[in-house]
Amino acid sequence: MKLDAKIPEGNLSEKWTNYKSNMKLINPTNKRKYSIIVVGTGLAGASAAATLGELGYNVKAFTYHDSARRAHSIAAQGGINAAKNYQNDGDSVYRLFYDTIKGGDFRARESNVYRLAEVSNNIIDQCVAQGVPFARDYGGVLDNRSFGGAQVSRTFYARGQTGQQLLLGAVSALNRQIAKKTVTLYNQREMLDLVVVDGKAAGIIVRNLLTGEIERHNANAVILATGGYANVFFLSTNAMNCNATAIWRAHKKGAAFANPCYTQIHPTCLPKHGEGQSKLTLMSESLRNDGRIWVSKSKKDLREPWNIPEDERDYYLERKYPSYGNLAPRDISSRSAKEAYDDGRGAKGGEAVYLDFRDSINRLGAKVIEERYGNLMDMYQTITGENPYKSPMKIYPAPHYAMGGLWVDYELMSTIPGMFVLGEANFSDHGANRLGASALMQGLADGYFVIPYTLSNYLASEKPALVDTNDKQFAEEESKTREYIDKLLSVNGKQTVDEFHKKLGRILWDYVGMARNEAGLKKGISLIREMREEFWKDVKVVGKNEDINQTLERAGRVADYFEFAELLALDALNRNESCGSHFREEYQTEEGEAKRDDEHYAHVAAWEFHDVGKWTRHQEELNYEYVKLATRSYK
Repeated sequence: MKLDAKIPEGNLSEKWTNYKSNMKLINPTNKRKYSIIVVGTGLAGASAAATLGELGYNVKAFTYHDSARRAHSIAAQGGINAAKNYQNDGDSVYRLFYDTIKGGDFRARESNVYRLAEVSNNIIDQCVAQGVPFARDYGGVLDNRSFGGAQVSRTFYARGQTGQQLLLGAVSALNRQIAKKTVTLYNQREMLDLVVVDGKAAGIIVRNLLTGEIERHNANAVILATGGYANVFFLSTNAMNCNATAIWRAHKKGAAFANPCYTQIHPTCLPKHGEGQSKLTLMSESLRNDGRIWVSKSKKDLREPWNIPEDERDYYLERKYPSYGNLAPRDISSRSAKEAYDDGRGAKGGEAVYLDFRDSINRLGAKVIEERYGNLMDMYQTITGENPYKSPMKIYPAPHYAMGGLWVDYELMSTIPGMFVLGEANFSDHGANRLGASALMQGLADGYFVIPYTLSNYLASEKPALVDTNDKQFAEEESKTREYIDKLLSVNGKQTVDEFHKKLGRILWDYVGMARNEAGLKKGISLIREMREEFWKDVKVVGKNEDINQTLERAGRVADYFEFAELLALDALNRNESCGSHFREEYQTEEGEAKRDDEHYAHVAAWEFHDVGKWTRHQEELNYEYVKLATRSYK
């Protein structure tokens, strides 16, 4: 396996322009001769399908939801970054690029990150034109707020429902193309395998979730925009249906998997409240603009938070990172919360710390806070029964976002020619830690402004044939898919799928969570292997394939998680440094900060699959020409 990033020549600010100037084009009337599959209808998938349909390609879009509008992008709350500099506070494309590289602890590819920053402004213009109701200031100009890891206000937002509004804009564009018949939407379909013919992506095998029918779909190119893998932890901020099956099955067909150990723990989530809980609730990072995070200075303080005097409160982020304070990056903020709780100074009544709006309400008034975060405050009160305007929120870190994903080059193409990967499903832009409000930026950048160019270059250069679905390779993949489903249904054990998923999640949280060490990782890998064997001996999958069967759906996804979890832990074990979200206890400074090893680990780890439990580790060296490697500091 060769990892050729295909980075264009020229200065950093000229690479994308040079690429577009020298790429191969397809005549507009010839675009309709090409068929493109897009799997996933979140921001990356919907924007890609809509844009490619507008260009004239024949697009088939797939979602396992009943509507494209249900994609998990809808759950993003706080905002989307762009270097517009509307606040006139010193922002620029280069500063957004640098903040993203630094926020990722210098473990991302310079060229991809600069392109992301470069096209960010176009995204805002596109979404405004679609009617996305961004917040505006008193003069009517689009408003901005701050997010972690930046000292400028560059985050555009629509109260606490930015993802929903952006997705509505993208889906409206998608629906327009569906009406024009350039896009065909296949809802309630789950991709179960990738079809590769003569070394190139030729189509996919899907299951109709209503009828159980196994379908074959062909295309000249396949685009995966299926999100991340944080649900491997069971309790995460992701929706329960979010999964890694599409990218994992593609990995097993030859797509390298990059940096799986880079899994983000979000610092601002509602704590776990019971064993019957199926997911955790995200509280937007934007709350940290006006909320102050603290714990008691005393251990095991059982007083109510309003009875703890100011001089007995430890605003630990403001103390440890005075330059950024409560807006320190997510990885740092999450570990700091864990340290405070482990020290016995957590909030009364649970595994939590306080997020307090008292000072901002006194300074600005409750009405202003309600205007900025009203729906988030309402959501918190509905779930917890506590009024966040009168009492501090209780928050705690939780698994949230996957910086790792399938390896892609500058063109967003995987190691399988003809298979492109967009958004959270790829690894390319965030390094070891994603800054807040950058997920929506990447998804829309990839879909609206990158893939239309890079896909055209591939099609014009390679002229891939459209393989008939009656081809023997399609038949073989369908047969293997049916055999796999039959195998799941035939185990007939005693334990439910969710019981196994919970056990796997607990193993990962205990041994591959916020803090990792060699002994724990080796123990975790051993336990994962044991639990995987038990799964295939004792899982109970009721019902049959020829019907709606959500237990069967979950079983396939959890089976993939058991395989993926081992790779996640193995990647963490092989990265003998601390960087961003990957914190190895053996590699930290005297102050407890992450200690990178740039001499040995300034590279992307890309894993090649051979068999379950057997991989080869490849490296893509990260060459920093424009950024000076430095110890990350937010003090």
